[in-house]
Amino acid sequence: MRKGHRPSVAHSGRTRLWGRHAVTAALANPERTIRKLWGSHEAIAALGLPQTSFAVQYAEVADLGRMVPPDAPHQGLVLECDPLPDKWLDELFEMAVDPQDRRPIVVLDQVTDPHNVGAVLRSAVAFDALGIVTQDRHAPPESGALARAASGALEVMPWIRVVNLSRALDEMAEAGYWRVGLTGHTKVLLGEALVPGKLALVLGAEGEGMRQNTEAHCDVLAKLPISPRIESLNISNAAAIALYAAATRA
Repeated sequence: MRKGHRPSVAHSGRTRLWGRHAVTAALANPERTIRKLWGSHEAIAALGLPQTSFAVQYAEVADLGRMVPPDAPHQGLVLECDPLPDKWLDELFEMAVDPQDRRPIVVLDQVTDPHNVGAVLRSAVAFDALGIVTQDRHAPPESGALARAASGALEVMPWIRVVNLSRALDEMAEAGYWRVGLTGHTKVLLGEALVPGKLALVLGAEGEGMRQNTEAHCDVLAKLPISPRIESLNISNAAAIALYAAATRA
């Protein structure tokens, strides 16, 4: 039986994406069901689209601006599509059956800001993570703002939504992952906590950090070696640094 399935009913309905990177990546993703594309003549011509199975409609820039949130940088393109198909935690493990596969899993605990999740997705692709895992009811849905922040990463980085994050962390341990929780309330530095094998990096919401039960399901708690002149980093910055450390570990 598959584990970690997200309740699809909570994520039904269509998604509207905008911006050149987000739209181009969605169009190139075979798992994405496209419903309609609106765009300026120049922006659509630049895409070089072949014959499409979905509607394409030319629109003025001002009309496109009314289809997205105020001041959203649509760059002449707006796309309506279905949310990506559900993925399972087991599928993520199956992608790393090779014992030498060192790609880390990024676990986000109650990170609800779509811009932060999008930025983490972008860093996850940049540093070749295996995927990201969030709790279904404490993470943002797919959206134009998230896709814009991800700059195309939403379409290529597996995103697993689980019902119970603690149970998912237990399943990661069973699959051989060493779970490192990032917090400022420890003396252990991140570099000291990393291991050569399979790794899960667990980060909590900005300000609140990880929940106590999430911390309890980590193998070790570690902190970034940041200056005492600043209390903490933005979650997306912390994730990027942790991913770099994981990518360059011995």
